[in-house]
Amino acid sequence: MVARSRLHLLAVLAIALPLRAGAGDAKPPVDPYFREALYHAHQGDFFAALERLDAELAQHYGVDERPLDSLYPYVEDAEFSVGDFELEYRMHLRAGRAIRAVLEGDVDEKVRNDAAYRLARLYFEKSQPDTALTVLDSIRGETPDRLAAEIPFLRANVLLALDRPDDAVAVLRKIENVDSLTGFSTYNLGIALLESGHPVEAARELDRAGRVSAADRDTKAIRDKANLVLGTLLFEADQVERARATLERVRLEGPFSNQALLRAGWAEADIDEFERAVVPWSVLVGRDATDPAVQEAKLALPYAYSRLAVHGRAAVLYQQAVETFEAELRKLDASIESIEKGRFLEALEREEIKQDRDWVVRLRNLPEAPETFYLVSLMASHDFQTALQNYLDLTDLRRTLLQAETSFDAFDDLIAKRSAYYEPRLPEIDRDFRRLDAKMRLRLTQREHLARRLERMLRDPSPELLATAEEHADLEKLAGIRERLASRAAEPGVAPLLERVARLEGLLRFRLETEYHERLTAVNDHLLALDADVAALEARHAEFVRVRQAATHSYVGYDQSISGLRERAVRALDAVDSLKTRQGEHLEAVAVEALRARREQLAAYQNQARFAFADSYDSAAKHQAAR
Repeated sequence: MVARSRLHLLAVLAIALPLRAGAGDAKPPVDPYFREALYHAHQGDFFAALERLDAELAQHYGVDERPLDSLYPYVEDAEFSVGDFELEYRMHLRAGRAIRAVLEGDVDEKVRNDAAYRLARLYFEKSQPDTALTVLDSIRGETPDRLAAEIPFLRANVLLALDRPDDAVAVLRKIENVDSLTGFSTYNLGIALLESGHPVEAARELDRAGRVSAADRDTKAIRDKANLVLGTLLFEADQVERARATLERVRLEGPFSNQALLRAGWAEADIDEFERAVVPWSVLVGRDATDPAVQEAKLALPYAYSRLAVHGRAAVLYQQAVETFEAELRKLDASIESIEKGRFLEALEREEIKQDRDWVVRLRNLPEAPETFYLVSLMASHDFQTALQNYLDLTDLRRTLLQAETSFDAFDDLIAKRSAYYEPRLPEIDRDFRRLDAKMRLRLTQREHLARRLERMLRDPSPELLATAEEHADLEKLAGIRERLASRAAEPGVAPLLERVARLEGLLRFRLETEYHERLTAVNDHLLALDADVAALEARHAEFVRVRQAATHSYVGYDQSISGLRERAVRALDAVDSLKTRQGEHLEAVAVEALRARREQLAAYQNQARFAFADSYDSAAKHQAAR
């Protein structure tokens, strides 16, 4: 009787948006692939969200410089999101690992407590309240503002599941006036007080929950449920007037209206106010005949008329009840036959049905799907919903695997086209590149030689090495003249010429000596400028190498991986088909069992109606004869 739907709703609303960034945090725009995953999550397509976010995280952890990746500032949020998506997709084992990894990491206190809350919620949904409470007890220090009420609310639900209502009461007392839990915390407090043996206080809290102001559908529903439970308690305590007033607060169009109308009629009948009991029962019998409350009312209404001595009306209503039950029994037989022929599962796979939030209710409106007439209440149960959702997920997964086979063929075509484009061009490009690469390496070798020579000149000055080409030519020319003159030194007039040559050589060497430092500085500056050009050249060389490798990698080496993926997809498809068949058989067996139980109940109702019809008919005949 604990209101757990609110917990699930809050879990859905807490989906993995970047919540840990403060108002003043300056972060770049969210990674587009992360944003795409969030988009699919908000559409309820958690498989697609997981598929994209897992791939994005794998690529992020595979890059060389992660801080440059657009996902880097949001990697914590992405890891949390993976756990959330897996939780919503009911992958509890993987979700627990992801969240536990955050708990064990070096993270902020708020982040750690957020992860602990999610892990506790996971264990609670897996019906492991002991473990959930242990995780909740590990929460210490500061918690996110949005979890200020959610953590104690979850703790109270866990304590109720552990049959510790007194402890749950102490927790719920602290949050009963929290706006975000309006109605839910008060209702759970009433249930906890009732289970702890305080019926008066429980009735007071349930009365508060039944009077809350509500605008959204969930709060209205919990308000109706509180009034129904309180009305039932008051009726069982023989406080009929209060029970009547409480049950009248239940909305006529709400999910609990049928039960409330039925209980209201019995509350009047219990004090022999059958004229007043006729009113809610008359409303109820005009509703959907597949509802158990409506079927009971079809017996209760003529019973009230018989107690009012209106035997003719009672006989007519009993006869109508017999006919109605006969028609419903035929529906049940048709439903059982349809399910055994596999039509139930076909109806559940209809895409137009699943587009609506209330698609389970809409199933009863399908004229060609009689197998769903009596299964709405069954399909609304948590266990059946989980099993049903697993079956639908297997159906979607099978469709995805079939699409993957087509995708593999598309990849083969893409790789073939890339190969046909690059293969004829790469040999010529490679030849040109090798020639250019040889020239570049030669120039780099020459540059290194110059750098080493310059370093030696810093230690051992060599001015002649810094002579210009013209100066080198002049020095060589003067050296040649001197040699020729030296061979003719005995001739008259040669001595003055040798002196002149010596003066010219001295002038050149003087210039080299005096300008040595300036020339050395200029050479060093030119070498530094050359280094910048060399760096640019090496960058272009490396870029070409990367582009060349990327061109090759775009079509080389994929055959084996695609073949392996294709084999995995085939194996997975076989496994999915097997699991889907078993899951479908389980759903059909559960549905048939539920329908047969309803059929037995309806058959009993029909027998009661037949005997009551005969009795009312006799009473009406006697009354007519007496008149």
